[in-house]
Amino acid sequence: MYVPGSFVENMFGNNGFGVLMAATVGVPLYVCGGGTIPLLGEWLSKGMSLGAATSFMITGPSTKITNLGALKIVLGMKNFVIYLLYVMISSLIIGQIINLVF
Repeated sequence: MYVPGSFVENMFGNNGFGVLMAATVGVPLYVCGGGTIPLLGEWLSKGMSLGAATSFMITGPSTKITNLGALKIVLGMKNFVIYLLYVMISSLIIGQIINLVF
């Protein structure tokens, strides 16, 4: 409601930058699954690509603060950083594939 449609379309549109931005925003802006669906529904209606939405949905739950705290303790710092890189890279690849297919 408060974000103009043109902003959403420019930031999360059907391009590589949109998927990257969605993955990046999904990390610090974690919302529970139930809260993410209405948010993404509105963003999709304003021009967000399906690939960007997919990328956002992958990075959000994967980087929930409580999960990250436990993973850092269990995995150690080196493997924790590898995990974060894996989540970001895989969400970018999957988002790009979704954009190409749909």
